[in-house]
Amino acid sequence: MAQPDRAYKIDFAPDGTVTRWRKTGDGVVPTEDPAYHPRMYVTAPPTPLAELRAALRTDPKVLGTDRVEKRHDLHAPEPEPALEVRLERIHDVQPLAREVRGVHERGHYAPGTFRCFDVDLSPQFRYCLDRGIDPMPPEDRPLSTLELAIEDKPLADGDVSALHVVDDGGGRGQRRARGDRLGETPASTLTALTDRLDREDPDVLVVSHSAVVPLLFDAAAAAGLDADAAYGEPTGGFRLGRRAGHRTLAGSNSFVSYGQVGYSPARYDVPGRALIDTSNSFLWYKTGLDGIRYFVEAAGRPLQEVAWGSIGTILTAMQTREARTREVLVPWNKWEPESWKSVRELHKADKGGLTFSPEVGLHEDVEEADFASLYPNIMIERNVSPETVGCERHPTKDTVPEIGYTICEQRGFVPDVLEPMVRDRADFKEARDAATDPDRRRAFDHKVEAIKWILVSCFGYQGYRNAKFGRIEAHEAINAYAREILSRTKDMANERGWELVHGIVDSVWLRRDADAATPIEDVTAAVSDEIGIDLEHEHTFEWICFVPRRGESTGALNRYFGKIDGTEGDHREDYKLRGVECRQHSTPRFVVEAQLDLIYTLDAHREPGPVVDRLGAWLRTLSAGDVDPADLSITKRTTKPAAEHDRDTHVAGALRRATDQGVAYQAGQSIRYVVTDDDARRPAHGVRLGFEDPTTYDPDYYERELLRAAESVVSPLGWTETEIRRHLRDVDDASLAVYG
Repeated sequence: MAQPDRAYKIDFAPDGTVTRWRKTGDGVVPTEDPAYHPRMYVTAPPTPLAELRAALRTDPKVLGTDRVEKRHDLHAPEPEPALEVRLERIHDVQPLAREVRGVHERGHYAPGTFRCFDVDLSPQFRYCLDRGIDPMPPEDRPLSTLELAIEDKPLADGDVSALHVVDDGGGRGQRRARGDRLGETPASTLTALTDRLDREDPDVLVVSHSAVVPLLFDAAAAAGLDADAAYGEPTGGFRLGRRAGHRTLAGSNSFVSYGQVGYSPARYDVPGRALIDTSNSFLWYKTGLDGIRYFVEAAGRPLQEVAWGSIGTILTAMQTREARTREVLVPWNKWEPESWKSVRELHKADKGGLTFSPEVGLHEDVEEADFASLYPNIMIERNVSPETVGCERHPTKDTVPEIGYTICEQRGFVPDVLEPMVRDRADFKEARDAATDPDRRRAFDHKVEAIKWILVSCFGYQGYRNAKFGRIEAHEAINAYAREILSRTKDMANERGWELVHGIVDSVWLRRDADAATPIEDVTAAVSDEIGIDLEHEHTFEWICFVPRRGESTGALNRYFGKIDGTEGDHREDYKLRGVECRQHSTPRFVVEAQLDLIYTLDAHREPGPVVDRLGAWLRTLSAGDVDPADLSITKRTTKPAAEHDRDTHVAGALRRATDQGVAYQAGQSIRYVVTDDDARRPAHGVRLGFEDPTTYDPDYYERELLRAAESVVSPLGWTETEIRRHLRDVDDASLAVYG
C-alpha cells in the first residue's frame, strides 16, 4: 500500500504558491506546489444554476466550472447535481461565495436559491483534504519545540530584552521553569534567539502571546537586521521561520459564547514552523502537545490550526473529513430548520438531563459510578444522528422514550465520527494504567484528556445553532435517552439494596441501604448489561460531603468533596474535589492551600470545631502580614474594557490601573491583581497588578475570602459563617481568660 504524502506545515504565499514542509531522514524538506487551485460548490434549481455558471465565466477569480454529482446533505439518498467552481487562489473562495449570495442571487432570485458548500474550510485543512495530505510526521521523527515567553508589562512596553526561553515546556497549564533572558538589550536578544533557532531548528514555536511575533520583527527592523523581507523569501537577516517574514492570519477580537466573554488574539504565521500561542490554545493548556497531535491525526487538520481551534472547530473538522468519504458537501451556512412541534410536544422534548438533588451532609462509605462517555455512547448505541432521527426511508430501529421520535436502522453519520474516539479513549486509559514509564503515562493521560473534551461537547454541538452537522431533534433525543437511563439506574440500585444520595446526568453516588445489599460490582455489571453502556465503578469514598447552596439548605449539584477510600488523606490526590474554592482558577494560592488543610483536618476529626480551630491559625498568619502577596494574587477574566466599567469593582480598578501603565486588557482576557486596600475610595488605588510585584495586602479582605472557603468545608455539617465567627470569638475569649 502506498504511503500517504506527509506535511506537518502548509504555507500559502501571496501569489498562491503552496509550500509543504515534510520531516525526512535528511531533515525538514520544503516542496513547492504552484498548481493548487481550491474548489467550492453551489447548488440551485437547473435554470438559476445554469445562469450562474454563465455569469462566473467572466469572473477573474474563477478558473473554470464543472457540473458534478454530490450529496447535498446527510439526508440525501443519492448524489444530485452541483456546480463545482475552481478558483485561482485560496483567498478567493469566501469573497466569491459572498458574491454568489449577495450579487448573483439578490434582486434576481428568491433568498436561499443558491446554497454554497466547502466555503469556510481553513486553508491548511482544505489543502490537506484536497491533496490527500497526512499532516502527521512519521512516528520516528517527532516534532521538536522551542517555547518563548514574555510578561504582560514588557510586552506592552515593547521590551524585547524581557523575552526568555521556557526550560521545560510540555503544556497542560502547569507552572514551567523560566529560563534566563536571552540578552540584556534588544540587539543581543535577537542575536541570541537567532543563534538558538539555527542551532535547534525547532519544528514548533510556542509563544506565551501571539503579539511576540510582530514585536520581534519590529525590534529587528529597528535594529537594522533586514527583517522586512517578503514572506517566504530568502534573507540573511532576522527570521523566526525557516524562511523570511511573517503574515497576519486574523486580527484580535472579543466574543461571547454560551454567555461567557472570550478573547481571541491576533494569529500569525511564519514559514516552515508551526506557531502555538499558549494564551489562545485550550488544548495546549489542557493536554499539551500530546493531545494536539492526537487531533492532528484524528481530524487530518495541521498542528497549527488544531492548536488554536476550539473544541467545536476540531469536531467540525472530523465531521468534514467523514463527510468527504461519503461524498457529502459541507454547507457554508446551516439551513435545516427545527421541525414543527405543538406546545405539548415542545414541553416533552425540550428538557435537559436528569438530576437528583444531593443530600447535604457528610456521608460515609459512598460509592461513585459513572457511565463511560454516556452521551457519545447513546449516539453510538442508539444510532442518534441528524439524518437518522425521524427518518422514514429505512426500517425503524428504536423509538425515543417519552418523545416518540423514530430512529432508523441505517448507520448514522455522527456515530461513525464518534466511535473511533470512544474506542481510542478506552485503549489509552488501559495503556496508561499499564505503563510504568512516567513520560509514557503522561502522554496517554494527555490523549485521554483531549478526547474527553470532544466527547463532552459533541452532544451540545447537536443543539448548536451553527453546527454544520447538527439538529435539535437529535439533541432532544439524546437527552431523552439519558433521562431514561439515569432513572432506570436509580431503580436498579434501589432494588439491590443501595440508596441514591446524588445523581447528575451520567454519574450516581450510592450508599448501602441494607446489610444484604448486592456488591457494587454486581450492581454496575447488571446496569451495564441492561442499558448497553458500561457503568464503571469510579471511586469508593471513605466519606464525602455534599455542599449546600450558599444561604440555602438545598444541595448544590456540582459542589462536593470527599476522601477516596484506601488513601492516606494528606495529599490533594487523595481527595476528589469539585466546585469548591480550591478548584476555582480565580482563588489565590494561599486560600487554596488553607482550604485543603481544612479538608485534611475534617478528615481527621469529622466535626466542624477542630476545622475552625485550624482556620484560626491561617487567619493569624494572614493578619500578622506573613503571607507572600504573590500567593494572594487573584486572576479574573474581564468582561469588558476598562472604559466600559460603570461600577467600582476590583476588576475595574485593576483594568484602569493597567491602562494607566500602558497595558490595555481587552474583554475576555485574564488580569491578575492583589487587593491592597479594600476600602480605598478608588478601586485602582486599592489593588496592585501582578506584574507590579506588590509588597502589601489587605488582611481584612482576604480574611473574608478565607471564611468563605472555610464555610464550604463545614457547611455540610450545618455551620454557616455565623457559627464560624462565633466559634472563633469564643476561642479567642477563652485564650484571653488565662491573662485575667
